[in-house]
Amino acid sequence: MTKLESLKKSSHFAKVLKHRVVNGDCFTIYRTKNFLNKKKESKKLYISFVMRKKTGNAVKRNKIKRKLKAIVQKLLKINSAINLNYVYVIFGKERAYKEYYDSLFEKMKKSFKRMDSVRL
Repeated sequence: MTKLESLKKSSHFAKVLKHRVVNGDCFTIYRTKNFLNKKKESKKLYISFVMRKKTGNAVKRNKIKRKLKAIVQKLLKINSAINLNYVYVIFGKERAYKEYYDSLFEKMKKSFKRMDSVRL
């Protein structure tokens, strides 16, 4: 099973935020080549979920992050849905709070496919 690892340093976030982006109405995904782990056979996915404080109170922000994280874990079970050779940062938006899980899942699946169609 693939383990999710979060980014820790602000320099890592800055490096990822300079590269490829896919905007959606419920989230925004940034990615760049994996610069944290040099081994190609690693079973770790470097991904961070970020929310703005303007989105709402802590309960609302954490619920959105939990939804998005659950969707990513489900997508990892599908073999080629998420590429482990990249580092991702996902910004959740307020609209994801009221969005149903199934529709969020489909939107994220399409976003990752669209992101993989264009190589860095």
